[in-house]
Amino acid sequence: MFNPSAIARSIPSARPAVEFYPARPPLSKCLATALFLLFSNGCSPMAGLADRFVYFPTRDLDGGTPATIGLAYEDVALRTADGVRLHAWFVPGGAGRPTLLFVHGNAGNISHRLEKLSILNDLGVSVLLLDYRGYGLSRGEPSEAGTYRDADAAYDWLRARGIEPGSVVPYGESLGGGVATDLAARRPVGALILESTPTNMPDVARAHYPLLPAGLLLSVRYDALAKIPSVSAPLLLLHSSEDEIVPFAMAERLHRAARPPKRLVRLRGGHNDNFLVAGDAYVTALREFLATPEKPG
Repeated sequence: MFNPSAIARSIPSARPAVEFYPARPPLSKCLATALFLLFSNGCSPMAGLADRFVYFPTRDLDGGTPATIGLAYEDVALRTADGVRLHAWFVPGGAGRPTLLFVHGNAGNISHRLEKLSILNDLGVSVLLLDYRGYGLSRGEPSEAGTYRDADAAYDWLRARGIEPGSVVPYGESLGGGVATDLAARRPVGALILESTPTNMPDVARAHYPLLPAGLLLSVRYDALAKIPSVSAPLLLLHSSEDEIVPFAMAERLHRAARPPKRLVRLRGGHNDNFLVAGDAYVTALREFLATPEKPG
């Protein structure tokens, strides 16, 4: 039986990363400030003005390392096509098992995903946890195009290590779902896992602040909805019907737009803790999917 309390006790220094808007400057305040600056200066709305409110990286690896939870790991140094140095952790799993390329949400860094890493390691898979540029020990500053290049660098590292495309499974958490979908739409992969993934960033902004012209102020898109029809790999969507940040309806839209084979699993809990609150459903869905993901017909 899944025991979230036991996992939490085993990771005394870990803290969850808060995704998207809670516990950070709320988007309503951010966009309202942007609008004030625009119109008080007699300017017209300008795409990209609110982009700096999308990313909330933490530099310090203050959540610990995989060794904190007793896991052997490899520190990985990557270099992107545009020359940015990145940091990642590779945690090996069982022979012949898939390798998850884990791309996280918009806050914190990989050290804040140890609870999830513990669960994934128990499933026997290998995991490459990537910090985007500007996060953790990775150099540079985050951007949408940059995070796509970062995922490519991680994918290329796995391929150079001898891992076949059919064994690579991008796993996108929250904003990372847009990164994972972009990767799976362009590169051959064995499957795709999306957890709490928005259709796109402007949709999230509009869902919370319908009276503000978020689409005019955001150039950042992470448009998973537009790209998911190009993904030919089996798809698993994990999303809570109680998600207070990314409405469950967005998972339903992604599911409808995706090619088969595909599965949408309804979880419980909030945006940041559904994998713990609905732990049994979360683990069961992953175990079944990773054991025998259906192949596209």
